[in-house]
This record gives sequence, structure tokens and C-alpha cells, in this order.
Amino acid sequence: MRPLQPSAELARIVGSKPISRTEVTKKVWNYIKRHKLQDPREKRFIRADDKLGPVIGVKRISMFALTKKIAEHLGEVK
Repeated sequence: MRPLQPSAELARIVGSKPISRTEVTKKVWNYIKRHKLQDPREKRFIRADDKLGPVIGVKRISMFALTKKIAEHLGEVK
């Protein structure tokens, strides 16, 4: 997988260096688990905190929509 450049908002979670989409997904999920952002009653939903909020743009998002929001924060390496 080719490396992609994370946006400034996403870089607060995954780092600012170019990274593959697979690694971005792993790092975001590690962040979600470490900060207990998965809704305890409805596990398919993620709750935003101060770092994740600017990436997803809402207070709560389904794990399926999360991937699309993250993709919006990845660009070609220049």
C-alpha cells in the first residue's frame, strides 16, 4: 500500500509522517480502544473526544461510517 499524508487533524492521532491506509486504520482503532471511545452499550458506535472529533465531524459515528471520514483526511504524498 502506498503511503498517504494524514491531515493535521488526523496527524494528532496517527502522527504526521506518510502512512499506509492499513496502518492508519490500526492506529485509529488502537486510539479508540485505549481511550474507551467505543459506546459500551452499542459497540458499533464510536464516541468522539477532543482529538477524534475534528476528524469525524460529529459526536457519535458508526464504525462503518468512520472509515469514510478517515479517508477524507488522507491525501497523496507530495
